[in-house]
Amino acid sequence: MSVSWTDDTVEIAGVTLHVTRSGGDPQRGGRGTLLVLHHDIGTPDRLPFYDALAAQGDVLVPHFPGWGKSQRVEWLRSPRDIGAMMSWLLADLDIGEVSLVGLGYGGWVAAEMASQAPQRFHRLVLVGAHGVKPPEGDILDQAIISYIDYPKAGFHEEAAFARVFGDVSTDQLVAWDIAREMSFRTAWKPYMYSQTLPHLLGGIRTPALVVWGDDDRIVPISAGQAYTRALRNATMTTIAGAGHFVDMEKPAELAKLVTEFVAAK
Repeated sequence: MSVSWTDDTVEIAGVTLHVTRSGGDPQRGGRGTLLVLHHDIGTPDRLPFYDALAAQGDVLVPHFPGWGKSQRVEWLRSPRDIGAMMSWLLADLDIGEVSLVGLGYGGWVAAEMASQAPQRFHRLVLVGAHGVKPPEGDILDQAIISYIDYPKAGFHEEAAFARVFGDVSTDQLVAWDIAREMSFRTAWKPYMYSQTLPHLLGGIRTPALVVWGDDDRIVPISAGQAYTRALRNATMTTIAGAGHFVDMEKPAELAKLVTEFVAAK
């Protein structure tokens, strides 16, 4: 099935955001819209994972403020700020039933959104999510490795990195540099986790699925286990042969998990 996408801009909090949306039916399969929240390194314009989700219905992929094609913003200071802007976006677009699919750093944003609106969302999917301090191990510090080595560390196999990014261009390196700056601005002290979010997760009523690559070298799997314990209605699964960027390395497997979970009664 071919998937059509449209690109648009929306002004939220005085900031111009780039938004990509599929042409799928929001009501197909009874799942509503999927809001996909991207990684700390940003997102390619198109991914097989997005296409696989869009084949089943409506998908919304915004670029966070300061990332990708969205406007840079000086006042942004936390993933919770981004979450508030994403909720504003949903309100302005008048989107009703929504499930959140948060990838890495975007998982942190999704968790913040759900904690602020415990009954708003249909389903919550967290994939290798930042946002909680791992009980065992440490979140990989991207400040101590190169712009290209950090994304490579997120893949189980370097061939998968090459399949997604090919011969890395100067423009891509610049985009990763800017994404790194925005990550530091919003998640530096403490690095890539919240001291308050773990205490708020228990209020979330939304059924949650926590997914981790079994070779995630960026966010230790113990963080996923901590999320699963803290959420009142969560299950956890791992995907074999996948690193942190599960959506890029194992798109079909992850899309199947997401669509089946969101469609389940």
